[in-house]
Amino acid sequence: MRYPKLRELKEAIRAIFKGPYTQDFPRKPHKPFDRFRGRSEFHKDDCVGCGACFQVCPAGAIEIQDQGNIRKLIVHWDLCIFCGQCQANCLTQKGIMLSNDFDLATTGDRKELKQEIEKEFLLCECCQEAIAPRDQILWVAKRLGPLMFSNASLMLFYNQNLDLASKSSSIPQKEDKEFLRSDRVRVLCPRCRREAVYKS
Repeated sequence: MRYPKLRELKEAIRAIFKGPYTQDFPRKPHKPFDRFRGRSEFHKDDCVGCGACFQVCPAGAIEIQDQGNIRKLIVHWDLCIFCGQCQANCLTQKGIMLSNDFDLATTGDRKELKQEIEKEFLLCECCQEAIAPRDQILWVAKRLGPLMFSNASLMLFYNQNLDLASKSSSIPQKEDKEFLRSDRVRVLCPRCRREAVYKS
């Protein structure tokens, strides 16, 4: 005859007096444990719009839409598998983070289960093509410190942000495609910068 283990008896007796081990959810709110992986949320002030989260999301729950000079980042909670790859690969480590919110049930439209943020692009002063989100370039400039002065576009944009240089809107746009030596000291995309350096 097989006898029950003492540990199992001890657990059963303790459950009689202390009650069940499970939470009384949904009658009482459940407080998740530390490091719980719940709904992912963008933090607009910390997100630089680099798109690293979009690149590493295995479920395709993060979407990027580039329209003109605006980049829209969308996280779809109905597709998210809460793996945490977006948070682990975030450039700033705080741009997108997993919260403790796990109760995403809704009786409404699935389109409600998303979050959108917008980031403005920095445009090339010559061809008006988008270079990168402004917040991302500013973050890189601050991260590089004095090394940013080795790149003219980075230096100019950083100084424009501090009101130490003329804003790009006050600089007349180039109508002709002929580059001069002075064009090397402008905020340019990589293609225009290569051409300006080559032709000057």
